[in-house]
This record gives sequence, C-alpha cells and structure tokens, in this order.
Amino acid sequence: MTALLEHLRAHHTPTRLLAALRALVRTDSLWLIVLAIITGLLAGLAVALITWTTLYAHQLLSPGEERLSGLVAITPWRALCVPTLGGLLLGLWQLRLSPRHRPVDPIEANALHGGRMSLRDSLVVTGQTILSNGCGASLGLEAGFSQIAAAFGARIGRNLRLHRADVRLLVGCGTAGAIGAAFDAPLAGAFYAFELILGSYTFPLLAPVMCATLCGLAVVRLCGATLPELALTTPATVPPLAYPLLIALGFAAAMTGVGLMKGVTVAERLFRQAIRPNWLRPAVGGLLVGLLALVSPSVLSSGHIAMREGLVAPPGLLLALWLFALKAMASSISIGAGFRGGLFFASLYLGVLLGAAFAGVTAPFAPLPVTLCTIAGMSALATTIVGGPLTTILLALETTKSPTMTAAVALAAIVASVTTRRIFGYSFATWRFHLRGENIHSGVDIGWMRSLTVAQMMRPQVDTLPETLSVEQARTTFGKTPPRHVVLLDAQGHYRGMVESTRLNSVDAKPDAPLSSLAEAMQEVLAPSSCISEAVATFERINYPALPVVDAQRHVVGLLSERYVLRRHAEELERTRRDLAGEKYTR
Repeated sequence: MTALLEHLRAHHTPTRLLAALRALVRTDSLWLIVLAIITGLLAGLAVALITWTTLYAHQLLSPGEERLSGLVAITPWRALCVPTLGGLLLGLWQLRLSPRHRPVDPIEANALHGGRMSLRDSLVVTGQTILSNGCGASLGLEAGFSQIAAAFGARIGRNLRLHRADVRLLVGCGTAGAIGAAFDAPLAGAFYAFELILGSYTFPLLAPVMCATLCGLAVVRLCGATLPELALTTPATVPPLAYPLLIALGFAAAMTGVGLMKGVTVAERLFRQAIRPNWLRPAVGGLLVGLLALVSPSVLSSGHIAMREGLVAPPGLLLALWLFALKAMASSISIGAGFRGGLFFASLYLGVLLGAAFAGVTAPFAPLPVTLCTIAGMSALATTIVGGPLTTILLALETTKSPTMTAAVALAAIVASVTTRRIFGYSFATWRFHLRGENIHSGVDIGWMRSLTVAQMMRPQVDTLPETLSVEQARTTFGKTPPRHVVLLDAQGHYRGMVESTRLNSVDAKPDAPLSSLAEAMQEVLAPSSCISEAVATFERINYPALPVVDAQRHVVGLLSERYVLRRHAEELERTRRDLAGEKYTR
C-alpha cells in the first residue's frame, strides 16, 4: 500500500495512475488478486441487477409470481402474447444491430483474442438475454451473466494494458464470479472458469479466481438475490448396485445431450427455411413456446424453480418423460428462433427429469434412491451440454451438501463426459463455434497460432533462376557458395519448383540438362496469410526442408524453412504452457 501511495503522490493524471497500477501488477502478483476481487464484485453486482430486472419482467407473464417455471397454470392470453411480443421486440432489435460485427463470448475471447472483448457488444448481449428470459423464452441467464462479467474483467485488463495472460485470467475471474453467484456455488463457479474459460487449472491461478468467485457470491447474498437453501433428503449410503446403473445413466445422458445439441441445429435450419425475415423468427418462436407453456408452464424461462421442485419431489416415469420432451422442445425452439441465452440452467432441469425417468425405469428390478438418480442425471446431462465435469460435480455437491453421493454422481458425470468426447467431441458452446467454422474446443489460448503468419516468419530474400537455365550455367552463377535452395521461375516470373544445392552439384545431374529436370515441390507452396499451424502441417505432410511463399498470382515473395517454423512453434507452445501452468504468476 505504501508503494501505491508513493505512486499516487508522484503521478496525478489518470493516465499516469493507470501506468502506476500497471507497473504494480507486473511486479507483484498480489495486485492481480486485487484486480480479480474488483472484477468479482462487479460480477456480483451484474448478477443481482440482471436477476432483479428479469424477475420484474416476469410480472408481465404472471403478476404476483416471481419465478415462471414454478407456476401451476398461466393465463392463456399472457402465455401467447408476452413471448410473441418479446420475440418481435428482440427481432427488431437484432435487425437494427445487423450491420455490426458478431459479439465475442468469453470462451472465444480467451481462445482467439487474448481475452479482448467489447464492453458495448457485451451490454447488447446481456440486454437481449434479459429480454429473452424476461418474456419467457426457455433459456437461462448464464450467457448474460458470464458475458458482462467477463467483459468487465477484459476492460480492466485492457485499460491497464496488462499482459495477454493477465487479461485472460481476469476474463476467467469475471465468469467465475458470475457463475458462482448465479448458482450460489463458489466452487462450481471457480472450476467453470478453469475448465471452460481458462482451459486449465493451476495452483497460482487459484487465489485470484477463488477471490473473484467469493466476492461475487458475497455481493449477491448481501443484495438478497439468491434463493433459499434447498433442503433435500439424501441417502445415507449408496448401494453397490447403483454404480453400474449410474454408468448406464451417464451414457444415456450423453446420448440425450448430443441429441439435444443436434436438435437445436435442426431447429435453426427449419426456422431459416420456413421464415425468411430474420426479425420475424423470434416472434414465431415465442408463440410456439407460449403454446407449450399452456401445456406446462415449467417450460418457461430457465426452469430453475422447476428443477428445484423436481429435486424435492421427483415426478414419476411418464410425467418426467412428458416434461422432458416439452422442455427440450421449448429450449430448441428458443435457440433456433434466435432468442439469446444459454442451456446451462435448462440442462440442469432436463437432467433432473432424465434422472427421475431413469429411476422409474429401474425401479421394478433395481430400486435406487430417486434423489441419487436425479442429482446424477442433472450432473451428467449438464456435463454433456456444458463440457465441464468438475464444474457440474461440484455444483451437485454444493447443491446437496452430501459428500456421500459425490463419488456416485462423479461416476455418471465422467461417463457422460468421456462418451460425449468419443461420439461427438463438442460441448454446446464449442459445437456452436464448429458450426461457424471455428476450431475451438475450450478457452485454451490458440490465438497466437492465427496471429503468427507465414508472412511474418518468411525470409523475403530469395535466390531465383530461370527454369530453362542449364545445370552447368546454374553451377557457375553463384560461385563457390551456392544457396541451399534455388527457386525456379518461368518466363512470366511464376513459381516452377525448387532445387537443393546438393542435388544441383550432384554427379548425377547432367550439365546440359535444364534446371526444370531437377525441380521438386512444384505444387506445394505456402500462402503469406497461412498461420503457423498450417505451415507445420504442410511440412509434416511433404517432408521437404523449405518451401516458397507465393501470392495469388504464384509470384514468389519469400522462403520459409521447416527448421525455423518448428523452432518458432516450439517457442510459442512453451510460452503458452508457462502461461497455463501459472509460472508467469510465481513472481
């Protein structure tokens, strides 16, 4: 603190103050924890404000009731009008924003952009999420929570011009604070950041992430934006027969979750084909969700209250299957129609219903505690959708306060995780990236691979000769120190192959033969815009020590060797490994 006061006395302008703070953060990791705490506090405030705003909007659907999914019945005209009008308003909002670029979410920001996010775009996403959930769309608020909280962390890091790894960490702290506060589960929030946003858990990162999570949770509790603690009757012991059955439940949850993710894609395609105007799709989707709400209001909003009621009083087999089908259909329609939100909250409710149905199926020959099945189903299906097994296992532990069931629940979640990776390979977020053509599987930093291009690594000075020149003339052109690689060109200056000096001076090369007879790698070239990973893959495929870099007209603009590419690739991988291992923070 003394060092900070000295800096403040010496620097009076805001710019100098930011420079002083940046210097402190870079020299002492303790100040990074301070920034993480600030980010967590902002995340908690955001969660509380978003929650209150959404609950106020829910009054339009059911006056006097705060939580929609816990309703027993709903007025038909409200169920049809409010989601439809909300969808229409969202469609017009999106139409106005259509010229803008696509917002970047926390996973994509950390994977590709070094944690850089737009606060303005994040505010838009958060507003659209509030509107979607507020009008009853069958999606959760976690997308808005994590988006705006991560943007706060990114803005703090950006204003202080922190190191890339520090900005990524603050983005993770923001999402940890938001998810921990939203679910009243600090451990689950922290490991949400580790597994999904940062892509790795290391001890040096634990302090800032946990501080952010606890601060976010403290703010939400002080604001009174949390639900009462859930009182569950949990089994004192887990019967041995439960473990093989929970393996089957984990496999069923994985298959169901993959089907749900693909169903969302099908719903999007159907909406695009059936309704041409983009702005009209949310209104039609809202109408369809309203029709489903007439059958069961539990499909509305995130389903958080319905999930809690399902844990306390699990439904029977047929009712669980019926409610599961309605909720899955409503969530698919909501995303397919263009509503904003996530499937984390929804996957918890769907998992509870899946577990209740599984308990009903196994009851005749192997009765299991229904609470065990619902908690295991919740954790397994959420693992499939979210992609973070430790996150959902810890969420189940913090929800039930039952260490006895932790091993059994973990078994179902791990089976679901492994099965999903084997048969599908994506969580819901990474599946959406895949559909857009992005090769992102987690928040692990791969942006450096795209930013480091062939144009930045190549050697622009290239030794060239005409392909019609004879071998004897080529030998005398460069004297006693010929270059290792000679690039051949045709009469128009286009690339026609390469010749190594060893082959050029070989006794097998006929002196009067043209250089074209010795040409190699005539078709394999590199483009200046190719990234380092593409260059490495090309060299591994052709096993040639160097390649020319050519433009669109096949004019040679540089030369790149395999040795240099592999060295730079190894250096960047080591740097990324050090960031992931937290070695940068052990100062």
